[in-house]
Amino acid sequence: MERGLLWLPLLIVFIGLGWAGWNEYQKLEAYNTWANQFDKAKYDIYAVLGQQGRTLTWGKPTRRGPINLSSFSLHDVEALTLQVNQQTVDLENPPRKADKPTLAFRLKGDRQVAIPFTDIDLAVQWLQYLQQQINQT
Repeated sequence: MERGLLWLPLLIVFIGLGWAGWNEYQKLEAYNTWANQFDKAKYDIYAVLGQQGRTLTWGKPTRRGPINLSSFSLHDVEALTLQVNQQTVDLENPPRKADKPTLAFRLKGDRQVAIPFTDIDLAVQWLQYLQQQINQT
């Protein structure tokens, strides 16, 4: 009986890990369905982002699909920067590790949009790609 009591916490941990994996899998499947409509898209635990033509759409991933979706046109972007902990980062020397990297958009009409990323390298790639798209106008 003591052995059974010793294994019980391990069983609970495995059940928790199984549920967490299933939950993340459901989010990815919902994202894949949502992302099919876009030319380019990204997924991470903080936000989903999709580009269709000159329009960016982003939101928060859930098992039922992205929620709190917002959109804006790249024509409305006045400035685009990469920020880490709300401080602008030099793109020539981005930090190797960063807490809360964010693409910060300043739009016409003093609107601010911040799209969070988990990976600084992916954020830099998206920033460079979007700057090229903005400059093509």
